[in-house]
Amino acid sequence: MALDRWVALVLLGICLAYGYAAWFTMDGALAPFMRRNPIWPSTFPKVLSILGVVFSLIILLGLEKSETKIGDIDYRRLWEYHLGQALLLLALMVAYALLLRPIGFILATTGFLMGGSAILGERRWLIMLIVSGLATGVVWYLVQVVLGIFLRPLPAFMGI
Repeated sequence: MALDRWVALVLLGICLAYGYAAWFTMDGALAPFMRRNPIWPSTFPKVLSILGVVFSLIILLGLEKSETKIGDIDYRRLWEYHLGQALLLLALMVAYALLLRPIGFILATTGFLMGGSAILGERRWLIMLIVSGLATGVVWYLVQVVLGIFLRPLPAFMGI
């Protein structure tokens, strides 16, 4: 079996377990007034689990295969791919998660976006700073002001 089918099989198992939790365990602790709502907290996980199962089955059954073989992953030559970039991005994600509270959303997210684009090969630092700063500001505004969810914008030592 090809590598993509093995990955699809693993994802199918994860999606089935996630779907079981979403369908049978999440709704038991709902308050009585929430049971009448059309959308429950488990609605999005249910949709995600269904989509994950469907797409995993499509890959497992080979329905996505076409006649041309472009970009197949050869697991015997796995070390020829850009594993360094992938591992650096994973390390950057971990660093972002660890630094989010101490240095605040704006600095952590701007640094994550700039670092991620630098790892992927972007070298125009001014453009990276403008785009990541603008994207961070828009997301912070939407979460903080529009949704009303407190998101610490600056480092904790600044007293905000």
